[in-house]
Amino acid sequence: MGSPVAVGQVAAALREALALADAADREAASRLAELSGAARTGWVERPPPGRPADDASAATVRAWWATLTPAQRRWLVLHEPTRIGPRDGVPTSARDQANRLLLAGHREALLTARRATPGGRGRRRIDAALAVLDGLAGRLAATSPPRAYLLGLDPRGDGRAIVALGNPDRAGRVLTYVPGMTSDLADVPGELGRAARVQARCAAIAPGVETAAVLWLDYDAPDFLPEASSPTQARDAGPALHRFQEGLRATHDGPPARQTVLGHSYGSLVVGSAARDHGLAADALAFVGSPGVGVDRAGALGLPPQQVWSSTADDDVIRLVEPPRELAGRAVLAASPLASAAWLLRPDDHQLWFGHDPSDPGFGGRTFPSGRYGHTGYWEPGNPALDGMARIVLGR
Repeated sequence: MGSPVAVGQVAAALREALALADAADREAASRLAELSGAARTGWVERPPPGRPADDASAATVRAWWATLTPAQRRWLVLHEPTRIGPRDGVPTSARDQANRLLLAGHREALLTARRATPGGRGRRRIDAALAVLDGLAGRLAATSPPRAYLLGLDPRGDGRAIVALGNPDRAGRVLTYVPGMTSDLADVPGELGRAARVQARCAAIAPGVETAAVLWLDYDAPDFLPEASSPTQARDAGPALHRFQEGLRATHDGPPARQTVLGHSYGSLVVGSAARDHGLAADALAFVGSPGVGVDRAGALGLPPQQVWSSTADDDVIRLVEPPRELAGRAVLAASPLASAAWLLRPDDHQLWFGHDPSDPGFGGRTFPSGRYGHTGYWEPGNPALDGMARIVLGR
């Protein structure tokens, strides 16, 4: 007989495996039902009549989708992927299929351009873009759980993407993670790894609870500090994040999921601005390494303050960030003999670039601990912040 500890570990592993198998069975059953319906109605139909307006709510889009036959849905995915792929209110599986078609089309366009480009800097840029798309395609093709779903893709500029690990339409707990400054399409694998660590910790804490983790990089993140000192890009991202969360609510099967939105660094300002200006379909908000979230009190975010959480490591440089007007004043001291003592003059008022420090008790929310892992180490395996984020997602 094995030790009680070993037996317990095996039992936990079995529970997790059974939960994953159950999720896979339900996913397969849904697809088989759609295939069966398509077989009855025929694979080829004319385009479905009518389309929701571009500014239609996610609930309206979902209601429209429910009126379509399986064949009509298939037609839309195949012939209008640019409309279906990014559309909040369209179920996860259909968005994933449409966006995979778009990804393949972007790759083919780059390959065509590469064949027509003799070499030099232009060829190198194309190769770099291909490497980014190939990396994303590789993760989407992986057969090991959790399955990845592509919910949004735009390779223009720095690039944008929305990728879910696990199906948010079926999971009882759904995390939306918004990364911060310098994030772009090339960073998707690393940022997705952070979301995956929270998801894995959720599975370890609650093996029988199905969790989905979504990387939401559907905004133009600042590339440099001067941009990051402005709330403009966060404010511009608010409507899209609002619509996405509404879409998660609209397409979810069964009882409503517990939805958590997590922002890191500048991403916390994106989350806070969206909650303040538009409202977020979320049951909890969490911030890590935040420079401020656009409000001075947790109660201004539209959720009960006890469902607003924050953590900032003692050695996170974000603690030294001050409002731009304070930094401008200190610039006058930079060339003076007082420069070495400038930090001694910093007022202990808990004001950061974008409002009151959400990790200060005076903000009115709740806090969770972090070890000394710097500004980007909240997801390190030994950091208690990782456990804290998972427990917030689980509602424990």
